Amino acid sequence: MATESPHTVVPLLIDGKEEAGAATFDVVSPYTGAACWSAAAATERDAVRAVDAAAAALPGWSRVKPAARRDVLLRAADILESRLEESAAYMRAEMGADVGASQFFVVPLSIRMLRDVAGRIASICGSVPVVEDEGRSAMVLKEPVGVVLGIVPWNAPYVFGIRSAACALAAGNTTVLKPSELSPRSYWAIGRAFQEAGLPPGCLNIVSCAARDAPAVVDAMIAHPAVRKVNFTGSTAVGRKVAESCGRNLKPCLMELGGKNSAIVCADADLELAANSIVAGSFLNSGQICMSTDRIIVHASVADRFFEALKKAADQADKNDDSSERPTLVSAASKARVDSIISSALSSGARVLLGSGADDGGHREPGIRTTPTILDRVDETMPVWNDETFAPLAACMTVEDDDQAVAVANRGGYGLSAAVFTEDLRKGLALARKIESGMTIHDEPALPHGGVKNSGWGRFNANMGLDEFLVTKTVTWKD
Repeated sequence: MATESPHTVVPLLIDGKEEAGAATFDVVSPYTGAACWSAAAATERDAVRAVDAAAAALPGWSRVKPAARRDVLLRAADILESRLEESAAYMRAEMGADVGASQFFVVPLSIRMLRDVAGRIASICGSVPVVEDEGRSAMVLKEPVGVVLGIVPWNAPYVFGIRSAACALAAGNTTVLKPSELSPRSYWAIGRAFQEAGLPPGCLNIVSCAARDAPAVVDAMIAHPAVRKVNFTGSTAVGRKVAESCGRNLKPCLMELGGKNSAIVCADADLELAANSIVAGSFLNSGQICMSTDRIIVHASVADRFFEALKKAADQADKNDDSSERPTLVSAASKARVDSIISSALSSGARVLLGSGADDGGHREPGIRTTPTILDRVDETMPVWNDETFAPLAACMTVEDDDQAVAVANRGGYGLSAAVFTEDLRKGLALARKIESGMTIHDEPALPHGGVKNSGWGRFNANMGLDEFLVTKTVTWKD
């Protein structure tokens, strides 16, 4: 395949074979506003065939020895690493990521995640408890769930594709991925790597579809008797619909949903460290990350000094950026929504601390661009404080003490990630215990990843991530 061509068609992957499909849809690059390629549009029938292929492959793959499964995953990681720049280029074309986010963050992280989960396969084991009755014994076994459906988004495709597929495969399951229609070629690159690594046909199937067909295609797969578990990463609004469908079909689901993530800056914080970390957390990948720092809660006694440090950190980050272009958002609809949120906040009394407010149309770069923005003087009634923006946009609020900071952080429905900046470790740990979130902002393969409240349930990564794709079976017998 050529790196970029509007004539390229990204195929489906069903039972180890690439299929062009009966119809296609255009994948429009937010860099140019034009189609970078098209993708095969799966039908409900295609989706059912993909699940059938995964079901047929399950008995064989579930019996493959742990060392052999590990070796397949490690070879796939090596293949992805050898194509790092190519894979990052797909991500940039499809969703507008910059080089730093795509080539030096998302793709390398996905490779580390793949190697990490591969190394954990041999640790899957049950137990032999001692039971009460004389002359009786028992074993507790860990077995694959079965066929797993993964529904994955566009904003960090390699991370989400590996996290969804590799954890399921590592545990002995087979899987079907339904990628976002905005980034099908990035997911195709994952499927190609696994195929070339020797994964048997049918173990990993990838079915993209046009946005209008997604509800019917997803419902058809959730309803399929062979699908035993669903994992979904995406917005809370769509997650509710997926969970509803899973509930009707009595299918367990793992949900990693939206976030409105707070960073608390205490009176004793290292303000330079806090400012640099928050700028990075707010603006990485154009803010299009579920863990993006978008609520900044600052102790009033250090607010003025922190705001100055924040401006300095943003200025330095801008100087370190080799690109002269502003961050790219994934779609015109996303940009319009962000501009509306900023305008609403400003009209309600907020002030621009960094950036230029809602864009005035004076910029002339190609693509869907936006200016990184941080607002202050916001309050808890404003959409900028309550709604996930998925953009390089954050808002600041000042508080009088740490208890008020925690109370503000915990209000609202989300609970994905949070951060606390203090030089007092004991205090920091105490505050972290009080914050209602699934994790702190730091993310790496060895750490369980997931949220609480409207940010979902269940965990990816590490041993807890493997456990999500295993079922427990108890066997007893008379000696």
